[in-house]
Amino acid sequence: MKLLAITSCPNGIAHTYMAAENLQKTADQMNIPIKIETQGSIGVENAFTQQDIAEADGIIIAADKAVDKSRFVGKRLLTVGVQDGIRRPEELIQMFIDNNVREYNGDQRELRSSEEIRSERQDRQNPIYRHLMNGVSYMIPFIVIGGLLIAIALTLGGQQTPGGIVIPDGSFWKTVESIGSASFTFMVPILAGFIAVSIADRPGLAPGVVGGFIAANGSFYGSEAGAGFLGGIVAGFLAGYVALAIKKIKVPKALLPIMPIIIIPVISSLIVGLIFVFLIGAPIAAFFEWLTGWLASMQGTSSILLALILGAMIAFDMGGPVNKVAFLFGSAMIGEGNYEIMGPIAAAICVPPIGMGLATFIHKHKFRGTEREAGKAAFTMGLFGITEGAIPFAAQDPLRVIPSIMIGSMSASVIAMFGKVGDRVAHGGPIVALLGAVDHVIMFLIAIIVGVLVTVLMIGLLKKDIGQEPATALAGATYNGTDSTYNDTEGKNLIMNSHSNDSTGDPKLSSHSNHANDHRTNANDHQNHNEQSDAHQGLEQADTNTESNVKQEEVGVKKESIHSLTDIVTPQSIVLQLTGDTRDDIIDELIDVLDSEGILSSKSQFKQAILDREQESSTGIGMNIAIPHGKSDVVKQPRVVFGMKRDGVDWNSADGSDARLIFMIAAPIKGESNAHLKILQMLSRKLMDDSFRERLLSVQSNEEAYKLLSEVH
Repeated sequence: MKLLAITSCPNGIAHTYMAAENLQKTADQMNIPIKIETQGSIGVENAFTQQDIAEADGIIIAADKAVDKSRFVGKRLLTVGVQDGIRRPEELIQMFIDNNVREYNGDQRELRSSEEIRSERQDRQNPIYRHLMNGVSYMIPFIVIGGLLIAIALTLGGQQTPGGIVIPDGSFWKTVESIGSASFTFMVPILAGFIAVSIADRPGLAPGVVGGFIAANGSFYGSEAGAGFLGGIVAGFLAGYVALAIKKIKVPKALLPIMPIIIIPVISSLIVGLIFVFLIGAPIAAFFEWLTGWLASMQGTSSILLALILGAMIAFDMGGPVNKVAFLFGSAMIGEGNYEIMGPIAAAICVPPIGMGLATFIHKHKFRGTEREAGKAAFTMGLFGITEGAIPFAAQDPLRVIPSIMIGSMSASVIAMFGKVGDRVAHGGPIVALLGAVDHVIMFLIAIIVGVLVTVLMIGLLKKDIGQEPATALAGATYNGTDSTYNDTEGKNLIMNSHSNDSTGDPKLSSHSNHANDHRTNANDHQNHNEQSDAHQGLEQADTNTESNVKQEEVGVKKESIHSLTDIVTPQSIVLQLTGDTRDDIIDELIDVLDSEGILSSKSQFKQAILDREQESSTGIGMNIAIPHGKSDVVKQPRVVFGMKRDGVDWNSADGSDARLIFMIAAPIKGESNAHLKILQMLSRKLMDDSFRERLLSVQSNEEAYKLLSEVH
């Protein structure tokens, strides 16, 4: 069986790749080949070929945005939300194994398995949410451009006057402000247009944009303010369903070619325009004007209540539907010049991941080793306003974590509202303050700090200590007849041998480790492997701090002193003519080199470590350089493989350049734990040298490349 999967979320930042990662990991564990196409904020990655689709036995679409299904006619197709891809990947794959998914015939909007049919009632709102979020995902860049350019213009070109900060007419910064304002004018038409596209596909785009433009310009129906984003939402749904209805009308074959380019757009635009101008435009505009005025006039208790509601919504599902509704509300208010709604939301957005990250550091006794590692990533994600960083903790312990982060976000939101914090960009976290998009920065930072501290305090009060790790952490891994127990004392993981049946009486734990990796029988394979890796990290402490009546040996490699890149590069680990056409092909090629040199005990596990790191953020650092790196207990000693792809390969680099110089770093978890960081530092410094990169690209032999790499120290 071979499966394909598509993952996509409205913002295309976090959920898209989290779902892809979980589906990939689960499929690997179930020995099911799977290829995953991600439709994220940077576009489509790992796109399917016609051969992929022809060979596939089924397709999973885990998306909260509209996805074109026309290419999957005749294939078994399962459509679910992106959260299902994150939370229940094994269940989705099992449905194909159990033959519980029907073929897609092209005449149904969404095919469901028997399980999905049973839950159809409670999921009935999902299509509406998906259409709305499709529009929001295309609208957000326009809000970000407008808000950020205006904020920069005011910060750098504004002059203080009795009436506030004013940018002088005719100045350069006035032009920048005008560009930002122009971006804002597209907000409502784009929102409406792509809501309509989600409903009726391309024929809905033109009537949606036209309807959105009319909604945003009250002059069509005698209103000064316009109908705002509410009018845009109405126009988008109206245009989409009108276009969809016209698409379903049977027409002569002679008219079919002009239906999508002339008949549907023209008639739909006319219908939507007339309805808006003569029937619904003025009432919606009046309501929106009242809503905007009411929000602007909020004082005291009413504003605090709004802040509490928004903060709770942001933290409740961390990027899910409830979160997105609050985010949409704040984003829309930016377009109306009310920045003090987005301000509290921006503060609340980053509290869950930062709070959980800090909690793993302060309350170490309440988190396992793998959770503490995840806390570092969550903290970093919070700095950049990615609420989804807290999802792993909420999934593990929802009854304690979700109330904790909700109270923290509500605290931050109330303080920001009280301090009149404004945010001109549809985003959150400290990063927006750094970009100058926040009013009353001090109060904004105070709000975040207080919210984070409240979250940490609540975690300390609600979450239980993990105590001693269960002995079943390594259950089923029988180390050549050696009984093993797993203890956790003050965060140090130890493995103690009680006896051995080895004929030599002196078994090597390193061979035991390999045996355990090959013969794990515990039902919870993935968790056990993570805990086993944590145990290996602490074996040196076991050797020095624990006394035993039996002989023990340290698992791991001997610490090495690394002073130069050529200390861990050999001429044989240099490939000057990489043949792969994609990033994953190149990764496989370089891993093969590592394996041929005896550096790895498991290619698949090391590849997963590399891909896990790529999922966090691309290791394409720009300037035609990529440094994929992985840290794993299957790496026997630190090693770097250098490869060259002279015509380049897409690595999703920050500057958009293809990767031509690729350095793969393999580092063991045990032994010299920061080896790969030292190597990264050495490489980063040297690769900033333009002449060094040019010389490296011009080498013709492995020996010449090796000699040049000796300069990296």
